[in-house]
Amino acid sequence: MERLQGRPTPLRRSLWIVGTYILVGWLWITFSDYLVQQWFPDPDVLSRIQTYKGTLFVLVTGLALFLLLIRQFTNDRKLLSLYRHQRKENRELSQFRESVIERANVWINVLDPEGRVVLWNKAAEDISGYPREAVIGSDEIWQQLYPDEENRARIRERANEILRDEGEVVGYETWITTRDGRERQLSWNSRSLRNEAGELAGSIAIGQDITDIRRAETTARQRERQLATILDSLPGMAYRCLYDEHWTLLSASKGCRELTGYEPDELINNKVISFAELIAEGIDEATLQAVDLAIGNAELFSIEYSLVRKDGKRIWVWECGRSVEGEGELVLEGIVLDISDRKALENELSEMAARDPLTGLLNRREMARLLDEEIVRATRYGRNLALLWIDFDHFKNINDLYGHAAGDAVLKAVSALLAESVRSADSVGRFGGEEFVILLPEMDYREALDTAERLRRLVSDAPQSLGNGNTVALTVSIGVSVFPDHGESADTLCAAADRAMYQAKADGRNQVVLAPLTEEAHNP
Repeated sequence: MERLQGRPTPLRRSLWIVGTYILVGWLWITFSDYLVQQWFPDPDVLSRIQTYKGTLFVLVTGLALFLLLIRQFTNDRKLLSLYRHQRKENRELSQFRESVIERANVWINVLDPEGRVVLWNKAAEDISGYPREAVIGSDEIWQQLYPDEENRARIRERANEILRDEGEVVGYETWITTRDGRERQLSWNSRSLRNEAGELAGSIAIGQDITDIRRAETTARQRERQLATILDSLPGMAYRCLYDEHWTLLSASKGCRELTGYEPDELINNKVISFAELIAEGIDEATLQAVDLAIGNAELFSIEYSLVRKDGKRIWVWECGRSVEGEGELVLEGIVLDISDRKALENELSEMAARDPLTGLLNRREMARLLDEEIVRATRYGRNLALLWIDFDHFKNINDLYGHAAGDAVLKAVSALLAESVRSADSVGRFGGEEFVILLPEMDYREALDTAERLRRLVSDAPQSLGNGNTVALTVSIGVSVFPDHGESADTLCAAADRAMYQAKADGRNQVVLAPLTEEAHNP
């Protein structure tokens, strides 16, 4: 384009060629005539030379003119082709720019130096609601977009600063009022524009509608605050942790302090101590299996274990959680609650369910359960197990003479004596009424007879309290059976010991009787 614009027009070019031709012809004729006349005075010779000279001039100037025209024609064709190519490129570039601007999903507008709109793309129309024909060539749109005068003045001042090339804006957020009265929030990037001469030609502004983004961010922040409030209000600790050997905490609610005695940031990422180290007995296999099973089935897991707090106090906790995806790692989310009070109540109720309410000894049901367990253990390891069946002699007379309250006092006193006189591995229980049973693990019949005899003497030698400051003499009859000599089940052992006890009563009471042994049992 520039090369074409600098060249003369066809008329000027033709006049220049003709003028040059005339000037050269005149110079040729004038000087050649003078020289020929000087060199050849003969008229005939002069005439022929003039003819040759004219012919030569025509040929030479014709050839030169022809070459000049050919060269000019070739250059013009090249320039014309270049001009057409440049026009095509400019047209395609212009179409591309217009297409990009029109198809952009962001607001694009261009202002001239006076602040009038010269470009208003489709996204600007869609967001504002104002068509370009109502906007182009005017600056009144800003009064409609920013109806508040003070706010509009502040925004126009920023726009004028850009038009004066006094800076640019990046991420400048404003609220506009659309044509239908809705409020939309936009984030602007804007800078000045210059023409080819380097002069200020206006400004361009690109705006992104961030109304929905900011609304979503506000909603997310509100939900985060609500969730944090809920979690911090929970009685226990809400957590997020890795399912690794340390149960590494990634986050913990404020309830962590009350539950463990540690601040949340002391446990997060195992800064001071890992959560796994707080578990009193360590993470046992049963707990891991329960968690693994729940994770494999995409279900909630629920486990109970004891923790050692920072102050050394041991508490029981209940944990409920589930696995979630966490950036390529298995992550657990859940809550941990202090259930020490409930656990203590459960233990108390369990103890009450297993104890005789009068004597505090194990009751019949608990003794039956322990007997089954001891038989299984004795069978597994090939060891003996002795059973003593004890019944008070003439206990009815105590109730008749002194009353049931006195009888209860005697039962409690004898129960305490029996419990204090056996090993810690032994179990003493009340089967009902005045019948008592003692389990003696890993004891053969000889040791069992010695123990039974010792207990019989303790009861007979020590008068028992009636609870009113008085005492009464009391004796017991004891039957002894031994596993596996007298049976391999709880029923057969109890029946053998019970028969031996009645045999002791039949033999005169205050005696110890061993259930009959086979010949092999007597001579092992």
